[in-house]
Amino acid sequence: MRVLPQDPSDRAVVRDALGVGVGVGLYGVTFGALGPAAGLSVWQTCALSLLTFTGASQFAFVGVVASGGSPLAGALTAVLLGGRNVFYGISMAPHLRVTGWRRWAAAHVVIDESTALGVTRPSAHQARLAFYWTGITIFVFWNLTTAIGAIAGDAIGDPEAIGLDGAVAAAFLGLLWLRLDTALTRGVAVAGAVLALLLVPFTAPGVPIILGGLTAVVLGLVWGGRGREGRDV
Repeated sequence: MRVLPQDPSDRAVVRDALGVGVGVGLYGVTFGALGPAAGLSVWQTCALSLLTFTGASQFAFVGVVASGGSPLAGALTAVLLGGRNVFYGISMAPHLRVTGWRRWAAAHVVIDESTALGVTRPSAHQARLAFYWTGITIFVFWNLTTAIGAIAGDAIGDPEAIGLDGAVAAAFLGLLWLRLDTALTRGVAVAGAVLALLLVPFTAPGVPIILGGLTAVVLGLVWGGRGREGRDV
């Protein structure tokens, strides 16, 4: 059985997928180190990567818990951010055409990178190739490096002594920054951030992130809809 495709164009797709997959997967070590710093055990940190497997949601959960918020507030924030994967799945469904248990397996690797590399391909065959190679590669490396980071982070001790407590916000900003590529996304992000900052003195930890995120979603839908109506006129 041939693991790598023989067609040159298919091999190029696989090379792109492996490059993105390994690069993104190695970043899991950061999340692994932040888990114990936020009060999670090594096993809890690894379980989040294994079962949740969406970086932004994982960092958001750890960030809320690390700032003193409840696990419920962290979970709600993570679910809110992970909701975008539903739309990714809708975009990829015509290309993947999977049913039964395969649909559940495929859904687990519906993330930013696997979708981005999949939907841009000229054929359904290459879309599937890019999607699965990217998603599975990231899944393997992300979970491996999460375990490495969690074990190392657990051995480090006090995260404040080395500034690791501030790494949650920095890591999350790094994930977000590349997606602020239009006036709409930048405006939505600024509006949500401003509201969250204004709510910090008056609400419990985690609540500003949830309300700021919900505001960003609503503004994105409203402003995005108006933009499409303007182009149709």
